Amino acid sequence: MILELKNIYKNYQQGKMEVPVLKDVNFSMEEGEYVAIMGPSGSGKTTLMNIIGCLDKSTSGTFLLDGQDVNKCTENEMSDIRLRKIGFVFQSFHLLPKQSAIENVMMPLNYAGVPKKKRREIAFAALERVGLADRVDFRPNQLSGGQMQRVAIARAIVNSPKILLADEPTGALDSKSSVQVMDLFQKLNDEGVTVLMITHDSEIADYAKRAVLIRDGVLSEKEVSARE
Repeated sequence: MILELKNIYKNYQQGKMEVPVLKDVNFSMEEGEYVAIMGPSGSGKTTLMNIIGCLDKSTSGTFLLDGQDVNKCTENEMSDIRLRKIGFVFQSFHLLPKQSAIENVMMPLNYAGVPKKKRREIAFAALERVGLADRVDFRPNQLSGGQMQRVAIARAIVNSPKILLADEPTGALDSKSSVQVMDLFQKLNDEGVTVLMITHDSEIADYAKRAVLIRDGVLSEKEVSARE
């Protein structure tokens, strides 16, 4: 089991009131799986993603990632988990505008202490893997939306994370680029990358091999059928 959430609750304080956002969430993933968590706006899916991404802690419950109890981790330990075990892909790419594609992809390697010469080599291989070997020196403003998202995916996989966590990865893309990006996630999963996608879009969720629903902070045990 690469990821396991047991009896997860998350409450936020609003003035003197405590507002429940996640309610007794139980969820697990095996290594190599491709799962979509689907839910409308306000369902709690972003809060859940922040907990799975080690950006926030639950109020109660147990969260095991690669066998490590995240709720017992310090801030520094959580930062290290984010760097080494989770690859993030966001709707708005989060690329540095003045850096080339390869420099953006090299950033996590820099933080991980990989020697400079090796960094470029590994980053180039990641860009090659997402079909951008001919765009390594292009800056984000020289790339299309779909190409920028592929750079972001290359950056997410460059440290060989245990899990690739994608939050609405096609939200800023046109339909053609969306299909290309989703085909890329499929290819990476076929190569053994564990993919967890957060989405409100049933068409995007259909790319996953398994999909679960979240609504009003409750993750339904009933799985919705996803594309074979």
